[in-house]
Amino acid sequence: MAVTQRGCVVVGYLLILLLVGCRARIHKLTLRNETRVSVDLNNFGFYANGTLDVNLVSLRLPNEQQNSSAHPVGFSLSRSRVNGVLAYPTEETDTCPLTPTEVTGNEEEPVIFFIIDTIGRSVTVKATGNQDNLLTAKPKADESKGQRKTRAADDAKPEDGDQKPDDDKKDSTVVEKKEDDTVPKAPVEATKMEENQFNLGTTKQLTIALDKVDGAYNFSFHMQVGSQAQGLYSLKFHYCQNRVAGRRLPYSFTVEVTEKNPGGYLSAAEIPLSRLYICMAGIFFTAALVWVYTLMKHRYSVFKIHWLMAALAFTKSISLVFHSINFYFINTEGHPIEGWAVMYYITHLLKGALLFITLALIGTGWAFVKYILSDKEKKIFMIVIPLQVLANVAYIIIESTEEGSSEYYLWKEILFLVDLICCGAILFPVVWSIRHLQEASSTDGKAAMNLEKLKLFRHYYVMIVCYIYFTRIIAILLKVTMPFQWQWCYEVRQWRPCF
Repeated sequence: MAVTQRGCVVVGYLLILLLVGCRARIHKLTLRNETRVSVDLNNFGFYANGTLDVNLVSLRLPNEQQNSSAHPVGFSLSRSRVNGVLAYPTEETDTCPLTPTEVTGNEEEPVIFFIIDTIGRSVTVKATGNQDNLLTAKPKADESKGQRKTRAADDAKPEDGDQKPDDDKKDSTVVEKKEDDTVPKAPVEATKMEENQFNLGTTKQLTIALDKVDGAYNFSFHMQVGSQAQGLYSLKFHYCQNRVAGRRLPYSFTVEVTEKNPGGYLSAAEIPLSRLYICMAGIFFTAALVWVYTLMKHRYSVFKIHWLMAALAFTKSISLVFHSINFYFINTEGHPIEGWAVMYYITHLLKGALLFITLALIGTGWAFVKYILSDKEKKIFMIVIPLQVLANVAYIIIESTEEGSSEYYLWKEILFLVDLICCGAILFPVVWSIRHLQEASSTDGKAAMNLEKLKLFRHYYVMIVCYIYFTRIIAILLKVTMPFQWQWCYEVRQWRPCF
């Protein structure tokens, strides 16, 4: 009991601690002394007219960093139609994705590169493939001034044969006055937006400004997705200096990323989830009521495990309600409300524990074949329950951590491994029960009854195996292969407690 209480205290502390930085769609990632070659900042499915705002607050590079065409520094924004398909070779290749040879070799791929030039204080933007996006950024000051001076000189220079420049100036002044009287002036902000906006479909390369404050570089840009460019976008940071063998130069940066679709802050695959979860919660709640009514109607043939199954169904429905509310606030506010998020994580933890406890108890035949668990069956519960707590803690950490942080992928691997161990562990009690019934059917006088129970346990074993394959393997394959706007179908695996 004391161990259980301490476990609950630890989980509660983690909930309060981690929800301070709960994962949202308005991201802020800070990495210090990082040495990774490539950092996956985020993946987001954009519909037409969706917007992406990236603000590199600060970038600090080591003193050994030197600009090189072979080892540049910058960002890449690639587009694909399905999850897991990259628009350029992965980071295991020897060539940096930001190098000119790599860019020209993949012109058909829809990628936008932001190559940082610390010496020239500029960011070179290169767009490849079919682009239909509008980029808004501050152009480099020197180039913009030179362009304005050239235009002014061309306008002031008289053409050949013009003998009366003063008259032309007067006439142009009169025309300008008439135009000013008839046409209203556009706001100053709108004029600046038009000057700093570039269509990447026609402008394949441009240079924007890179500022330096207190030794840290910064720049920002705003992008609007066109109707022909919607898809799943992957934003990455590349530090190609560390691709050199034996070189691990530390760098630090802080970046703010805000993604938004026309309907809210959710990705294309997440937009239907709020309605899906609330509908599923209603179905589970209705099923739980029907189950309780059935148990009350046949109370003389009801075992304790049946009431535990009812508790699981009710807990699942409540968890889905809080999950739906959580996604609703993420869509409207850009981040979850901490109170609702805590309630969701608590019910999610209870649901996960109840699910595997129920499956393991059914596998042992508790209250159906026998009322006392053997020592080896008790050991299974001593393994499964702590692992489920660890799996749910890993899930909370993943949801509360930015995708670009190094611990995000570590806890993701831990969650996947622990989940598979739990799924495998609950198979052992089923196998033991089947073996026990086979031996009992040949020794005692209740062979017919034991054979009927044996058939039930064999069916249960097949259902458990199908449950593992469907929720852990087939669902992942569907998520990887389906188009980005249909990846919400991956959440159909939420039906798994029906077993």
